[in-house]
Amino acid sequence: MRAIIIVLVCCFSLLGFSQNNQYFEEANALYSNGKYAEAIDKYEFILQSKDHSAELYFNLGNANYKLNNIAPTIYYYEKALQLSPNDKEIKKNLSFAQNMTIDAIEKTPDVGFSKIVKRTVNIFGTDAWAKIAIGGVILFVLFFLMYHFSFSTSRKRIAFIVSVLSLLVACFSVAMAFHKENFENNNNPAIVFVQESKVKAEANKTSEEVFRLHEGTKIQVIETYEDWSKVQLSDNSTGWVPSKDIKWL
Repeated sequence: MRAIIIVLVCCFSLLGFSQNNQYFEEANALYSNGKYAEAIDKYEFILQSKDHSAELYFNLGNANYKLNNIAPTIYYYEKALQLSPNDKEIKKNLSFAQNMTIDAIEKTPDVGFSKIVKRTVNIFGTDAWAKIAIGGVILFVLFFLMYHFSFSTSRKRIAFIVSVLSLLVACFSVAMAFHKENFENNNNPAIVFVQESKVKAEANKTSEEVFRLHEGTKIQVIETYEDWSKVQLSDNSTGWVPSKDIKWL
């Protein structure tokens, strides 16, 4: 009985995959014929089936770009970049789309020790740092045993040095893994999806307005309260906007 269920699930999955491929080709054909709104409908229908890919998001960004839909264009390019972070074509199109936005926000540069740490942490992902840490621990154990059971002074010296270095690498990698995970947990980007959003000093409508944001601007959500989100810009400015005004990436 279980085997039959598995076979049925596989059949339905293959059927769904085949249908999505068909919809994708149909959407591409609509795009090629200049029917961008209809192509968007097809692409979004595929998204509803939870079938996400960098190519799908990229094509959605392209179709919205043709219709001058600023916020959706940037949103879908950013989603594509999350799945394919090294894709030069996505980066280039995203750069073009960002030129359509009104807000010109200067990024506060990282300096000194903070800059070095951030660059180091971003060399690998959390899982890669964890694997390096495990490898360091294994090497430490092996060379410590070699040090303990070796009779040659030179071998003991080499084993001791390598074991200590392995332990240091393991400890360093663990620290980087935790730092990377903390960075990813605090990374909550969103895109402004309304033409103009009034940013308030506090989470209520009667609060003082501190500045305004416009569609397509990328922000970081650092806190939420009821129907409000506290956002931070790349220049470290902060304020509260209605949560309905933004769309999380």
